[in-house]
Amino acid sequence: MAQTAPAAAPALATMTVELREVAQTYPAEAVVEAVKQATLAAQVTGRILEARVDAGDRVKAGEVLMRIDAREAAEGLAAARAQLGNAKANLERVKNLVAQKFVSQAALDKAEADYKTAAANAAQAGATSGHALIVAPFAGVVAQRLAEAGEMANPGRPLITLFEPGDMRVVASIPQYQLATVRQAQQGRIEFPGSGQWLEASRIEVLPTVDAGSHTARVRLYLAEGAAADGGIVPGLFARAHFVTGSARKLLVPAAAVVRRGELTALYVVTPQGQPRLRQVRLGEVQAGGDIEVLAGLSPGEKIALDPLKAGFQAARTQPR
Repeated sequence: MAQTAPAAAPALATMTVELREVAQTYPAEAVVEAVKQATLAAQVTGRILEARVDAGDRVKAGEVLMRIDAREAAEGLAAARAQLGNAKANLERVKNLVAQKFVSQAALDKAEADYKTAAANAAQAGATSGHALIVAPFAGVVAQRLAEAGEMANPGRPLITLFEPGDMRVVASIPQYQLATVRQAQQGRIEFPGSGQWLEASRIEVLPTVDAGSHTARVRLYLAEGAAADGGIVPGLFARAHFVTGSARKLLVPAAAVVRRGELTALYVVTPQGQPRLRQVRLGEVQAGGDIEVLAGLSPGEKIALDPLKAGFQAARTQPR
């Protein structure tokens, strides 16, 4: 009976590694923040009657977010207006008396000063009573609601934090001895390790002061307009800033081709006979685009397998028993 020949091994996707010109960068840990953000605080004393929004809600500019019971402020406004009316009437009386030479000019000066003081108090009371409504200063997203309906609001107490989601930047703290290097950088790249995403910075801004305690300076890298529009980049997200300081030739391999077993990092190197063999390598940093630098264990011109799972099966089948 004729025997069936063993099935041929599936074609293995490979690539020949070569030295490539890549950007030389100085990396620094960073945090995402919104360019436009605000913490809205109470300006009157009163109980919070209504909280109309919660974290994650999108709001329009001028939209009412909270309502505070400002009856005390309204009563103060009524009293201030009554005092203004009395001061105005008194000023008119004093003017008539001065015209008839019954009182001195000093009495008129005092009446005018009293009237101006009462007018200022009434204006202040009117402004205070108008602060019973907490409104959005710009269109954006509610990051946090820091108070609930029924709680007391006092002047200065934070109530809501708001940010504009379409305009983001990352902020990194740079040691003072690296400031000269960062200032010379003409280009910046932003890495988001959680998603593997890389973005080009549209602008680099080095703040003019150094913290006396940590001896670090804050550096901002701005994302291009609309880069955070999909909502995946939000304030507080961890990022890594890469300041491009020059270029170098490096041996790079795709991250998907790397085999990791505990502390071992390896690649399947394809022999001239087409057989994949596992070889330990020493890796460097991840480069823009996700490729990884190989520091040792691989030479330019060698061929590696791009799918380590298939390469492992093929190596096991062809390995001498």
